[in-house]
Amino acid sequence: MNSIALLTAALESSKKMLAWIVSDFSDADLLVRPVPEANHMAWQLGHLITAERHIILEQLPNAKFPDLPAGFDAAHSKETASSENAAGFFKLAEYLEQLEATRAVTIAELQKLTESDLDRPTLGNLANFCPTLGNTFGLLSDHIMMHLGQGTVVRRKLGKPVLF
Repeated sequence: MNSIALLTAALESSKKMLAWIVSDFSDADLLVRPVPEANHMAWQLGHLITAERHIILEQLPNAKFPDLPAGFDAAHSKETASSENAAGFFKLAEYLEQLEATRAVTIAELQKLTESDLDRPTLGNLANFCPTLGNTFGLLSDHIMMHLGQGTVVRRKLGKPVLF
């Protein structure tokens, strides 16, 4: 297995894990905060989607993501993270559809690269945190896994079954 295959497997796995964690959530469950002022899963899902698109486009500006629904970016900004207003958030099916579409483009862009492309220096805001393009693709898998921990806490608060 080469680095591209390994990164592809990690990207697929983290996407599946996220979908699994929220698979039995109702749309109302997405708006439950584990503690006051913590992000609810609706915001987190939207954040993961918008962040991934931004990160890929910063590194690979020719990537072609499908359009997000109207108001999607605004609903998942830093300013809306602690808002108690449920308006502007989406249904679980819509988040999962957008996650699938976004991750498909990310993986397609990864598949266009060569092993040596993964050593290319990262551009822009991530350069200090992820020094190479390969590190950046790894970050996208890790980013979902970080938010999965928060999703697990929400599951416990909602009384959902322990998955693992």
